[in-house]
Amino acid sequence: MPVAVVTGASAGLGRALASALVRREWTVLGTGRDPGTLRTAAADFGFTPVPGDVTDPAHRARLAEAAGPRLDLLVNNASTLGASPLPPLAEYPPDELETVFRTNVFAPLALARLLLPALAAAKGTLVNISSDAAVEPYEGWGGYGSAKAALDHVSAVLGVENPDIAVYAVDPGDLRTAMHQAAFPGEDISDRPLPETAVPAFLRLLDERPPSGRFRAADLQVQS
Repeated sequence: MPVAVVTGASAGLGRALASALVRREWTVLGTGRDPGTLRTAAADFGFTPVPGDVTDPAHRARLAEAAGPRLDLLVNNASTLGASPLPPLAEYPPDELETVFRTNVFAPLALARLLLPALAAAKGTLVNISSDAAVEPYEGWGGYGSAKAALDHVSAVLGVENPDIAVYAVDPGDLRTAMHQAAFPGEDISDRPLPETAVPAFLRLLDERPPSGRFRAADLQVQS
Protein backbone atom coordinates (compact mmCIF):
# COMPACT_ATOMS: atom_id res chain seq x y z
CA MET A 1 0.00 0.00 0.00
CA PRO A 2 1.54 3.35 -1.01
CA VAL A 3 2.22 5.94 1.69
CA ALA A 4 1.76 9.72 1.48
CA VAL A 5 2.44 12.67 3.76
CA VAL A 6 0.13 15.64 3.19
CA THR A 7 0.71 18.88 5.08
CA GLY A 8 -2.14 21.27 5.73
CA ALA A 9 -4.54 18.30 5.62
CA SER A 10 -7.16 19.64 8.01
CA ALA A 11 -8.96 21.83 5.45
CA GLY A 12 -9.08 23.02 1.86
CA LEU A 13 -6.94 21.45 -0.83
CA GLY A 14 -4.89 19.38 1.63
CA ARG A 15 -7.97 17.72 3.04
CA ALA A 16 -9.36 17.10 -0.46
CA LEU A 17 -6.10 15.48 -1.59
CA ALA A 18 -5.83 13.35 1.54
CA SER A 19 -9.40 12.15 1.06
CA ALA A 20 -8.82 11.27 -2.60
CA LEU A 21 -5.69 9.28 -1.77
CA VAL A 22 -7.49 7.35 0.96
CA ARG A 23 -10.17 6.45 -1.58
CA ARG A 24 -7.37 5.03 -3.70
CA GLU A 25 -6.36 2.89 -0.71
CA TRP A 26 -3.25 4.85 0.18
CA THR A 27 -1.97 5.17 3.74
CA VAL A 28 -2.05 8.93 4.35
CA LEU A 29 -0.34 10.80 7.17
CA GLY A 30 -1.97 14.22 7.38
CA THR A 31 -0.64 17.10 9.41
CA GLY A 32 -2.04 20.46 10.49
CA ARG A 33 -1.62 23.08 13.21
CA ASP A 34 -5.10 22.75 14.77
CA PRO A 35 -5.28 19.32 16.42
CA GLY A 36 -9.08 19.34 16.77
CA THR A 37 -9.78 20.29 13.17
CA LEU A 38 -7.18 17.83 11.91
CA ARG A 39 -8.53 14.93 13.95
CA THR A 40 -12.08 15.67 12.81
CA ALA A 41 -10.98 15.63 9.17
CA ALA A 42 -8.96 12.45 9.75
CA ALA A 43 -11.97 10.72 11.29
CA ASP A 44 -14.22 11.87 8.44
CA PHE A 45 -11.89 10.85 5.60
CA GLY A 46 -9.82 8.00 7.02
CA PHE A 47 -6.28 9.35 7.18
CA THR A 48 -3.86 9.27 10.11
CA PRO A 49 -3.52 12.61 11.93
CA VAL A 50 -0.09 13.86 12.98
CA PRO A 51 -0.83 17.29 14.51
CA GLY A 52 1.82 19.98 14.50
CA ASP A 53 3.35 22.99 12.77
CA VAL A 54 5.65 22.28 9.82
CA THR A 55 7.82 25.25 10.82
CA ASP A 56 8.75 23.31 13.98
CA PRO A 57 11.84 21.11 13.45
CA ALA A 58 10.67 18.65 16.12
CA HIS A 59 7.37 18.18 14.32
CA ARG A 60 9.12 17.64 11.00
CA ALA A 61 11.24 14.97 12.67
CA ARG A 62 8.10 13.26 13.99
CA LEU A 63 6.62 13.26 10.49
CA ALA A 64 9.77 11.71 9.04
CA GLU A 65 9.75 9.02 11.72
CA ALA A 66 6.06 8.29 11.11
CA ALA A 67 6.60 8.05 7.35
CA GLY A 68 9.20 5.34 7.72
CA PRO A 69 11.98 4.27 5.33
CA ARG A 70 9.87 4.38 2.14
CA LEU A 71 7.55 7.20 1.09
CA ASP A 72 5.65 7.36 -2.17
CA LEU A 73 4.39 10.94 -1.96
CA LEU A 74 5.01 14.16 -0.07
CA VAL A 75 2.58 17.02 -0.66
CA ASN A 76 3.85 20.31 0.77
CA ASN A 77 0.48 22.05 0.92
CA ALA A 78 0.64 23.89 4.25
CA SER A 79 1.18 27.62 3.74
CA THR A 80 0.22 31.02 5.05
CA LEU A 81 -1.13 34.07 3.24
CA GLY A 82 0.59 36.54 5.55
CA ALA A 83 -0.79 39.98 6.32
CA SER A 84 -4.49 40.54 5.63
CA PRO A 85 -5.73 42.77 4.10
CA LEU A 86 -2.91 42.37 1.59
CA PRO A 87 -0.50 45.33 1.93
CA PRO A 88 1.80 46.85 -0.70
CA LEU A 89 5.15 45.10 -0.67
CA ALA A 90 6.99 48.28 0.40
CA GLU A 91 4.73 48.44 3.48
CA TYR A 92 4.79 44.74 4.35
CA PRO A 93 5.45 44.18 8.08
CA PRO A 94 8.90 42.55 8.24
CA ASP A 95 7.91 40.01 10.90
CA GLU A 96 4.90 38.93 8.82
CA LEU A 97 7.08 38.57 5.73
CA GLU A 98 9.55 36.42 7.64
CA THR A 99 6.67 34.18 8.73
CA VAL A 100 5.49 33.85 5.12
CA PHE A 101 8.92 32.74 3.92
CA ARG A 102 9.49 30.48 6.94
CA THR A 103 6.16 28.73 6.34
CA ASN A 104 5.98 28.73 2.55
CA VAL A 105 9.63 28.16 1.60
CA PHE A 106 11.91 27.11 4.44
CA ALA A 107 9.56 24.58 6.07
CA PRO A 108 8.67 22.72 2.84
CA LEU A 109 12.34 22.55 1.88
CA ALA A 110 13.36 21.35 5.34
CA LEU A 111 10.68 18.65 5.33
CA ALA A 112 11.62 17.56 1.82
CA ARG A 113 15.27 17.27 2.86
CA LEU A 114 14.31 14.98 5.75
CA LEU A 115 12.11 12.81 3.55
CA LEU A 116 14.27 12.65 0.41
CA PRO A 117 15.89 9.32 1.38
CA ALA A 118 12.46 7.72 1.89
CA LEU A 119 11.17 9.25 -1.36
CA ALA A 120 14.24 8.01 -3.22
CA ALA A 121 13.80 4.50 -1.80
CA ALA A 122 10.30 4.37 -3.28
CA LYS A 123 11.13 6.40 -6.42
CA GLY A 124 8.38 8.63 -5.13
CA THR A 125 6.88 12.02 -5.89
CA LEU A 126 7.28 15.42 -4.25
CA VAL A 127 4.52 17.98 -4.85
CA ASN A 128 4.92 21.59 -3.76
CA ILE A 129 1.78 23.72 -4.00
CA SER A 130 2.42 26.88 -6.02
CA SER A 131 0.23 29.79 -7.12
CA ASP A 132 -0.31 32.02 -10.11
CA ALA A 133 0.97 34.79 -7.81
CA ALA A 134 4.40 33.15 -8.18
CA VAL A 135 4.57 34.24 -11.82
CA GLU A 136 2.16 37.19 -12.05
CA PRO A 137 2.86 40.55 -10.30
CA TYR A 138 -0.52 41.08 -8.61
CA GLU A 139 -0.87 44.19 -6.49
CA GLY A 140 -0.80 43.27 -2.81
CA TRP A 141 0.48 39.74 -3.42
CA GLY A 142 4.19 40.53 -3.24
CA GLY A 143 4.82 38.70 0.03
CA TYR A 144 2.94 35.50 -0.75
CA GLY A 145 3.84 35.57 -4.44
CA SER A 146 7.57 36.02 -3.92
CA ALA A 147 7.59 33.15 -1.43
CA LYS A 148 5.80 30.88 -3.89
CA ALA A 149 8.22 31.97 -6.63
CA ALA A 150 11.07 30.91 -4.36
CA LEU A 151 9.32 27.58 -3.73
CA ASP A 152 8.96 27.10 -7.49
CA HIS A 153 12.70 27.49 -7.91
CA VAL A 154 13.37 25.18 -4.96
CA SER A 155 11.16 22.60 -6.68
CA ALA A 156 12.98 22.98 -10.00
CA VAL A 157 16.40 22.55 -8.42
CA LEU A 158 15.31 19.56 -6.33
CA GLY A 159 13.99 17.97 -9.51
CA VAL A 160 17.35 18.40 -11.27
CA GLU A 161 19.36 17.22 -8.28
CA ASN A 162 17.16 14.18 -7.54
CA PRO A 163 16.42 12.49 -10.88
CA ASP A 164 15.12 9.31 -9.24
CA ILE A 165 12.03 11.10 -7.90
CA ALA A 166 9.42 13.29 -9.59
CA VAL A 167 9.25 16.86 -8.28
CA TYR A 168 6.29 19.02 -9.24
CA ALA A 169 5.33 22.58 -8.43
CA VAL A 170 1.57 22.75 -9.03
CA ASP A 171 -0.61 25.84 -9.29
CA PRO A 172 -4.10 24.65 -8.32
CA GLY A 173 -5.80 27.89 -9.41
CA ASP A 174 -8.13 30.11 -7.39
CA LEU A 175 -10.12 27.95 -4.99
CA ARG A 176 -12.77 28.56 -2.39
CA THR A 177 -10.60 28.23 0.72
CA ALA A 178 -10.22 30.05 4.01
CA MET A 179 -6.85 31.42 2.91
CA HIS A 180 -8.29 32.80 -0.30
CA GLN A 181 -11.10 34.38 1.69
CA ALA A 182 -8.53 36.04 3.95
CA ALA A 183 -7.02 37.64 0.84
CA PHE A 184 -10.36 39.26 0.09
CA PRO A 185 -11.86 40.07 3.51
CA GLY A 186 -15.54 40.88 3.39
CA GLU A 187 -15.90 39.85 -0.27
CA ASP A 188 -17.99 37.02 -1.65
CA ILE A 189 -15.71 34.34 -3.13
CA SER A 190 -18.45 31.77 -3.65
CA ASP A 191 -17.79 31.95 -7.42
CA ARG A 192 -14.44 30.20 -6.88
CA PRO A 193 -14.46 26.43 -7.37
CA LEU A 194 -14.20 24.10 -4.40
CA PRO A 195 -10.78 22.52 -3.69
CA GLU A 196 -12.08 19.10 -4.76
CA THR A 197 -12.27 20.31 -8.36
CA ALA A 198 -8.46 20.52 -8.54
CA VAL A 199 -7.86 16.99 -7.25
CA PRO A 200 -8.12 15.18 -10.65
CA ALA A 201 -5.17 17.21 -11.94
CA PHE A 202 -2.99 16.00 -9.07
CA LEU A 203 -4.10 12.41 -9.55
CA ARG A 204 -3.23 12.66 -13.22
CA LEU A 205 0.30 13.69 -12.34
CA LEU A 206 0.61 10.67 -10.07
CA ASP A 207 -0.80 8.35 -12.72
CA GLU A 208 1.15 9.64 -15.72
CA ARG A 209 4.33 10.79 -13.92
CA PRO A 210 5.64 13.32 -16.45
CA PRO A 211 9.15 14.74 -16.05
CA SER A 212 9.67 17.03 -13.07
CA GLY A 213 8.45 20.58 -13.63
CA ARG A 214 5.83 23.24 -12.95
CA PHE A 215 2.19 22.54 -13.85
CA ARG A 216 -1.14 24.34 -13.77
CA ALA A 217 -4.08 22.23 -12.64
CA ALA A 218 -6.28 23.93 -15.22
CA ASP A 219 -4.01 22.76 -18.06
CA LEU A 220 -3.97 19.18 -16.81
CA GLN A 221 -7.75 19.13 -16.59
CA VAL A 222 -8.22 20.69 -20.04
CA GLN A 223 -6.00 18.03 -21.62
CA SER A 224 -7.72 15.11 -19.87
